[in-house]
Amino acid sequence: MGLAGFHFHDPRHAGNTLAASAGASTREIMHRMGHATLRAALIYQHATSERDREIAQAMDRRIAGNGRRRP
Repeated sequence: MGLAGFHFHDPRHAGNTLAASAGASTREIMHRMGHATLRAALIYQHATSERDREIAQAMDRRIAGNGRRRP
């Protein structure tokens, strides 16, 4: 492609990593990518610290027994 450090699949990987961090399920990623196996789709799902924080906060709310967000 003529761009140093840029690979053909980089946009595909980035787009589907963004979809995963936006909440797309593994099945939805599989559909977007045209994959037939979970293993192939999981390559594109990377946890981010922001998403980890959101998950931890949601778990905290459930444990606390209320649906309200905590500061």
